[in-house]
Amino acid sequence: MAQVFVQTGFSLPVNMNIEKFYDKALDWVIIQGPKILIGIIILIAGQWLIKVLKIWIGNFFTRQNVNTSLAPFLLSLISTSLQVLLMVVVLQVMGIQMTIFAALIASFGVAAGLALSGTLQNFACGVLILLLRPFKVGDNIVAQGQDGIVSSIQIFYTLLTTFDNKTVIIPNGKLSNELIINLSRQGRRRLDVLVKFPFTSDLLKIQQIIKLTVDKTENLLKEPSINIGVSSIEPDGFIVIVEVWVDALNYNQIKNTFQQQLLLDFKAAQLR
Repeated sequence: MAQVFVQTGFSLPVNMNIEKFYDKALDWVIIQGPKILIGIIILIAGQWLIKVLKIWIGNFFTRQNVNTSLAPFLLSLISTSLQVLLMVVVLQVMGIQMTIFAALIASFGVAAGLALSGTLQNFACGVLILLLRPFKVGDNIVAQGQDGIVSSIQIFYTLLTTFDNKTVIIPNGKLSNELIINLSRQGRRRLDVLVKFPFTSDLLKIQQIIKLTVDKTENLLKEPSINIGVSSIEPDGFIVIVEVWVDALNYNQIKNTFQQQLLLDFKAAQLR
């Protein structure tokens, strides 16, 4: 009898602990189970919805001809943001407190923002340039004192190739916040040539020579029409201006050719 008493005395508390554990586990399953189940359902449905949205946004970018450098980045950014938002919603539904995570994310965001302020500015400006398109690859622009052809538009910087074949790298923050002159956006430019003559020169003959030079010079546009006139009168002579229109991207080449031909024709006519 003593042996039975000893075994019974040590087995009752163990059984009671197991029963308490089962009771607590059952209570936890009853309370938390539906939340976890709903969270899993939201996670599965959210993943499916994000996948559908990615396909729709990708097709939208294609229809809108969004820059090929920007579209994959924006699609990835949107997808990642939606994934993070989905996980936050799922954790909240499951009853997991996000206070500590939110504080850590906020602290990291502040530190990263301070450390990368200039880089983030270039990034944001790069996105705006690719979206708003103040210029595109192949345009002739003047920016930061540099005149050249846009060879590449990256997220953080833009590459220019100057006419003497130098590569200029300009941060996008500079391009978005300061003056940009797009010389080729309209497709054509006006070429102005100024020539000074003494008062003894025959103005009508000068105009006639200029018209003949224009007619035989290639790559000059017929419209708008040529304009020849006296730009200004000075004490020792007068200045004749010649206004012709040319293709914007070939401006420098045509300018040099036209001025050279004009000089040769003036000399051949022995103008004084």
